[in-house]
Formats: sequence, structure tokens, C-alpha cells
Amino acid sequence: MHTSKLVNQLAPSATIAAAAKARELRSKGVNVLEFTLGEPDFTTPVHICDAAKAAMDAGHTHYTPATGIPALKAAICAAFERDHGVKYTPAEVTISNGAKHAIHNVLAACCEPGDEVIIPTPYWVSYSALVELVGAIPVLVDTTEESGFCMTADQFRNAITDKTRMLMLNSPSNPTGAVYPVDALEALAKVAVEKDITVLSDEIYGKLIYEGYTFRSFASFGDEVKARTIIVDGVSKAYAMTGWRIGWTLAPANVSKAIDTLQSQETSNPCSISQYAAVEALNGDQNCINEMLVHFQERRDYVLGRLRAMPGLTFADPGGAFYAFFNVSSHFGRELPGGVTVDNASDFCTALLEHAHVALVTGDAFGAPGYVRLSFATDMDTITAGLDALEKFLTT
Repeated sequence: MHTSKLVNQLAPSATIAAAAKARELRSKGVNVLEFTLGEPDFTTPVHICDAAKAAMDAGHTHYTPATGIPALKAAICAAFERDHGVKYTPAEVTISNGAKHAIHNVLAACCEPGDEVIIPTPYWVSYSALVELVGAIPVLVDTTEESGFCMTADQFRNAITDKTRMLMLNSPSNPTGAVYPVDALEALAKVAVEKDITVLSDEIYGKLIYEGYTFRSFASFGDEVKARTIIVDGVSKAYAMTGWRIGWTLAPANVSKAIDTLQSQETSNPCSISQYAAVEALNGDQNCINEMLVHFQERRDYVLGRLRAMPGLTFADPGGAFYAFFNVSSHFGRELPGGVTVDNASDFCTALLEHAHVALVTGDAFGAPGYVRLSFATDMDTITAGLDALEKFLTT
């Protein structure tokens, strides 16, 4: 049977593929130390789970409006004003089946075939794939470790052509953990207004910020910026709710209307029970975020300290999220354990998995050859054992 050319051109998600390789080895009895998936290892907080149970007991198990229940839209607006001082109305909110679905909605609603979408690298593996899926063209702008993996305003301006439709921005970043300084974000915002470019600001990690760093929502730089900004967010990362599949967009009313129309044809509605749980997540006690962040900070500091002590590794300190993204290219071309020699990050990750039983994700998938990503969203025992194995792999 015939299958779509656009879909056939898509590469599978590298993070999911890396996790699958780890599971395959584990099924053979190998103790794999896994650092592949971007998923908090904490259980969803009790008060949120209790709200879901209460919703089921109350009979909220039927269809909801296609773009989400009014209570959740109101909670999202209230939380955004509370956290960022920016007002949105429920008509500017669309609730979707996770942030990835929200991103696809934005691209499908706003981009035409042949439009260009600027993406700073390194970037989350799904960005370019989702752009291509709607027939648009990803324009990759390389950033460097020395810049903290942040695109400059000049780079942004120089990448703009008469076909540019959108900038996709992610701060804090997956895979680097980079948090754009406020002045750097403001400079990008000025270019967006000057050139009249829409900005999709993926802020899913916005609550996971470490000491010494500041998060600023892109929509908070004034009305002209807000009018050109589409916020993507959700409950997955900050509230350990990855499996509940609730994300959303905050966008100008005409864009939200287009997204609403699209989503009404795609899906009947986001999960009803998950929506009621998300209401509690946003309206309820926020201390659960701080409690998780204490553990993430401890793990981050330990991981960075260990990596600094290993030969030939370099990185920019992550200011948010839960990733360490480090350069392993100094080990290309030399013999590693098992007698293997590698010349790229993908082969490095394969050798590390097969001979040290440590699972990382190659930076090749993120548009950053020579780098690998380690997710420290796991327990300290696993982190310690994994870094011990990595150090041995690099020094044997």
C-alpha cells in the first residue's frame, strides 16, 4: 500500500530509539544504566492524583469541549498572570494532548508549504520533523558552547528572509538546559517586532530553573511582542505528569481560533480526567515543584562536578531542565573499551551502551555533532553508577 512521502521522510525520535535499545539489552538480562528519556522520575503529586479520582467519582468521564474545559482554561490564564504578569483570556487558550501536539497544531495552523521556520541548534529532535510534516522548511542556526547555546539577535536577523514565517525558541532548552539571559531574549523580541516574525516560545521547562538563573516568558516583553508570540506549555515536566498528556497554547485570538478549528477535526478532546487533574496542578499547592527542584539541583551539581573531572569533556552549564549536554569529540579516533574506534557521537553512544551499559542520546539527533545528552531525571544511585561506568569507559 502507498504511504505518504512526508511521513516516509520522517526520522524516528532519537530519544525514543535510544530508550528502545536500552530496553532491548535489559530484556536480555543486562543491567542498563539509562539516561535517555526527558521524564521526571517522580510520581505525580498526591493532591493532583486525588483531583483525578474525584473527577472520576463525579462522573467527569464524558466528552469535553474539543479545546478543553473552561475551568482549565481559566486556571491557565490565572497561572500565567500569577507567574509572569501577563494577561490572557480563555479564548486565547487551546488545551491539547501534550505540548508536542500543541506544537504541531501551531505549525499546521500558521505555516504554508515552503514557509521557513528558524530553529536555533541544538534543538529538540521533534522540531524539524514537525516543521517538515506541514511542508515548511527548517532553517537551522548554529549556536555554540561558548555562547551558552543561545542564539544572538544578529544571528536571528541574518537568518530572516522573505519566506520566514516563524522562530521556534526553547528556553530552558532541551537538550542543552540553556536558559536565555533576559537581555538576550529582549534583543530577540525587538527583532521579532522589527521584522514582524511570529515566535513559538516553548516554555515547558520554565518552572525548572536553577540557582543563579532567571526565567522570563517571551510574551512578557510588551504588547507588540505578545501579539507575535505563541506560548507552548503543559504540566508534563514541572508536575511530573508526562503520562497525563496535557499541553496548551496561549496565542492571539485569531491564531487560537485557527488552532481550535484544526483540533476539532483532529481529536474529540484532551482526556477529561487529565484536564481536571491539571486544574489542581495549576491551582493547588505549588510546593511540589520546589521539592522536585531541590533533588534536580543536587543531581545537576553532582553530574557537572563529575563530568568536569573526566578527560576531554566540555559543556556549557545548564541553567534549567534536567539535562547535561557535553562534547565527547576528543575521544573520536582513539581505541575505546572493546577495541572499538568511533568517529561520531552516534557511534560513541552505541559503543558506550554495548560495552559500558550506559544509555545516552546522541547529539547528532539534536543538530549538534560531537555532543551527547544525559538526562539526570533519575535517582542518585543510578547517576553515580552511570558516571562511574562512563569514567571507566573514557579512561581505560
